[in-house]
Amino acid sequence: MRFKAFLKRKNIEISVKRYLVDALGAMAQGLFCTLLIGTILNTLGAQCHIGFLTATVATVNGADYTIGGLASAMVGPAMAVAIGYALQAPPLVLFSLIPVGIATNALGGAGGPLAVLVVAIIAAEFGKAVSKETKVDILVTPLVTILIGIGVAYLIAAPIGKAASWCGKLIMLATELQPFWMGILVSVIVGILLTLPVSSAAICAALSLTGLAGGAAVAGCCANMVGFAVMSFRENRWGGLVSQGLGTSMLQMGNIIKNPRIWLPAIVTSAITGPIATCVFHLQMNGAAVNSGMGTCGLCGPIGVWTGWVTPSEAAIANGASAIVPTAFDWIGLVLVCVVLPAVICWALGLVCRKLGWIKEGDLTLE
Repeated sequence: MRFKAFLKRKNIEISVKRYLVDALGAMAQGLFCTLLIGTILNTLGAQCHIGFLTATVATVNGADYTIGGLASAMVGPAMAVAIGYALQAPPLVLFSLIPVGIATNALGGAGGPLAVLVVAIIAAEFGKAVSKETKVDILVTPLVTILIGIGVAYLIAAPIGKAASWCGKLIMLATELQPFWMGILVSVIVGILLTLPVSSAAICAALSLTGLAGGAAVAGCCANMVGFAVMSFRENRWGGLVSQGLGTSMLQMGNIIKNPRIWLPAIVTSAITGPIATCVFHLQMNGAAVNSGMGTCGLCGPIGVWTGWVTPSEAAIANGASAIVPTAFDWIGLVLVCVVLPAVICWALGLVCRKLGWIKEGDLTLE
């Protein structure tokens, strides 16, 4: 009882929601604000010949960095601080997670994001446990957070990173060998994860999911976001179209709980567009892996495909990707898979479900 009271007093909540919903979602935001934005800035600078985006603004240990390069380099600490924020860590713990994030992401390699998730949670909770328990809190809390964090990272970051990277490579290899069936599987699963209150973007980043598998993931996410946006247009009009199509299909989660059948059109759509992406258009997402799980949120999925065409990410290059000059066929495939097909197919399936009585008036209304 004393231990439970202590955890409650320190706001340490050991739960799936806190660690796999709140922390994972926050980690994705940290990824977005650094690696993803940095990649976009670098690509815009290179493709549009924007001088201040291609100019070196800092040199660190002999390495030159652009604005985008600096943003991308901060991905480790950004993820760690975002996770600490989601866990409601006090300021001294939150700031101490910066070196923890840098160390963990570096030690985790390609699977760094998953390692950061695990290590940052451990470091943050230990930091919270000792926070304000002594008169020298300004020394004790940072010391405990940093030593615990980097110590745990030294022990487990590399194995976690390798395991995540291995899983991602297995999925990507399977998709290369069986593009039809894996196109369906990856598209459906990642699309479902996008709509559930977990972060599909963080999961794709943790697995370094690029290539054909990344393309299938983009298709599944777009099927859910664009699909729900168009299918629910009669209920939610333009506001719902924008909030779901460019925001998130997670807004429909409350309605899905009330009537799970409203999800069927989007899921079936993802099962159709996934193999179209992999088998017909050979759509590859070789930008930052986080884009694979973003869909049309801020158009990050399509932008990720584009950046992968012209400047593939390090993870994609490690898996054999190289820059290409996109053809008209590539652009048509991108627009069809990300926007047109999800809109048309999900809308048509939604009409069928309405006629069958599976979806009733108001079932898709956003509060």
